[in-house]
Amino acid sequence: MWMASFSSSIGTWMQNVVLPLYVLDRTDSASMVGLMVFAQLGPLLFLSIPAGVIADRFDRRKWLIAMQLLQLAFSALLAPLAAADAPIWAIFLVALGVGMGNALNAPAWSAMLPTLVDRDDIAGSVSLNSAMINGSRVVGPIIVAVLRSSGVSISQIFLINAVTYLFVVGALLRTRVPAPVKVVHAPGWRQLTAGVQIAKANPAVWRLLVTLFTFSLLSLPYVGLFAAVVRLNFGVDKGSTTYEWLYATWGFGACFGGLAIGTVFVGWDKRSVIRYGFLAFAIALAAFAAVREPVGAFVVAPLLGFAYFATTTSMNTVLQSRLEDHERGRVMSLWFMAFGGTVPLGNLVFAPVIDAVGARWVLLGGALWALFLAWWCDIERIDLSAEEGRRYPLEPDHAACFDEHGVSAGE
Repeated sequence: MWMASFSSSIGTWMQNVVLPLYVLDRTDSASMVGLMVFAQLGPLLFLSIPAGVIADRFDRRKWLIAMQLLQLAFSALLAPLAAADAPIWAIFLVALGVGMGNALNAPAWSAMLPTLVDRDDIAGSVSLNSAMINGSRVVGPIIVAVLRSSGVSISQIFLINAVTYLFVVGALLRTRVPAPVKVVHAPGWRQLTAGVQIAKANPAVWRLLVTLFTFSLLSLPYVGLFAAVVRLNFGVDKGSTTYEWLYATWGFGACFGGLAIGTVFVGWDKRSVIRYGFLAFAIALAAFAAVREPVGAFVVAPLLGFAYFATTTSMNTVLQSRLEDHERGRVMSLWFMAFGGTVPLGNLVFAPVIDAVGARWVLLGGALWALFLAWWCDIERIDLSAEEGRRYPLEPDHAACFDEHGVSAGE
């Protein structure tokens, strides 16, 4: 499953790298790139919650296969549209279709992975998955740079990505995926809010989700707008493959950041790693904003990637370890709303700012917010307060009773 997912993810990142570049080359507008990224990732904001309900209730393997085939179809459709230089709105609509398939796939995929290993191995599983995602961020852009230098067109790269979805379909057909634990689900529309109730009942989980939401919104717009940042900040010419190599360098750091959580930092308290990670990210992002030449960017980019994914992988590990299997799909849908869905929202907000004043002030603002989160996302302090609360509980008439879904009695 890991090898198939890695192969498919390489194709995904090949497409993720060239699609913003394709739109930027045709429009010379960061705002249009932001709209495209929102079309591809924005569905995570709107579909993650119902997808999380599906992940906890239905056959995950059949659902995942269907979503892989949906993404394959829309990715393949990008190829003839790009070859014909179809209207940008048509590219946006097809990217939206890919994004819908991804949004409906992500919670079920994330909920499935921990069920393939013992609970004691969740940290290693999450770390290995992060390394896979970020390893593909390295390999995908490098392949794109080599292929484009050899004359392969962007439309052909889209077609290559479409084929890679078949690797995951084949692996899913050969892997036994445990069924979700059967529990009594909340009726009707309350199924859609159950994840929020579960998260709110756990202060540490809620703090992690709010932290990720604001981090993605304010500190990570550069991820979706990477092509525009590189062109504006470092003077990279249109047609150069410097962008792909710089993206790969950043992904290289992110790969090691994710992998380090299950190896180098395996004995560290992940709650502390989160705070140190935000501090390191703030420093690296400020440095990325300050450099003026590609050489300096190549030095800072891997450090920025390392801090970025070491932090978010630690957050994911802490979050996953505090969830029961039957809760994971619904809560992880909130994670994907915050992690994937909020980044394109930040793109929409900040892309016009980049068009107006450049990228540096946006990057510096994101660095300042990460510095604040290094103080605010103190899970150790939250856990200590919760422990003291258990030691000295409230009087019965002041304490609400919650069921396993975090729903207060009497609601």
